[in-house]
Formats: sequence, structure tokens, C-alpha cells
Amino acid sequence: MARRRKPATRHTRGSLNENAASSLSDLPYVNEIIELGGISIGIVPPLTECVAIAHEGKNTLAMLVRRKGETLAHLLTRLDLAIGRAQTEDVFTDEVNQAGFHRP
Repeated sequence: MARRRKPATRHTRGSLNENAASSLSDLPYVNEIIELGGISIGIVPPLTECVAIAHEGKNTLAMLVRRKGETLAHLLTRLDLAIGRAQTEDVFTDEVNQAGFHRP
């Protein structure tokens, strides 16, 4: 059996500041939507950017594009806020289809 090589460089983890969630308990809307619907985080072809999508059944509540240099904690915090706006104010965030987002 062949051994797998370890990556030559390791990615360092950034620290969280007071504006980013420090645990999943700090993300009440994300926790709730995981039970009622789901979230997806990653590159969804044909897009080339990382996106975070929250949905409840067939209803998409938020689609966020990860910003340059943004940590996962910050992205999840923004997603939590966007889900909250969708559920409480009927304001749906769509950064994927808005003007200025470039696709290949």
C-alpha cells in the first residue's frame, strides 16, 4: 500500500475577533436552519468562488459569496445574520446573482 505524502506547507489558522462567532451556539439561525433545511458551503459549479447557501425546503434564504481573506467563522456569522433577516424581515440576501459577481 502506498503512503500518502503530507502537504509541504500547512495553512495557519487566523484568530477570531469579537465580531465573529466563537462557537456554533453563537449561530442560532444556522443551528435552526440545519434542523429545518440545510446549509451548503463550498464551490458550486459553474461558480469559481466559495459560497454559503441556506435553504428551508425549496426556499433559498441566503446565498453569500466568501470575501477575499474572510475566515469560515466570519462567513458563518454573516450567514447567520442573513438567515435571521430572511426569517424575521422577509429580506433575502443573494450575493451570487447580484450585479458585479463574475462567473467564468
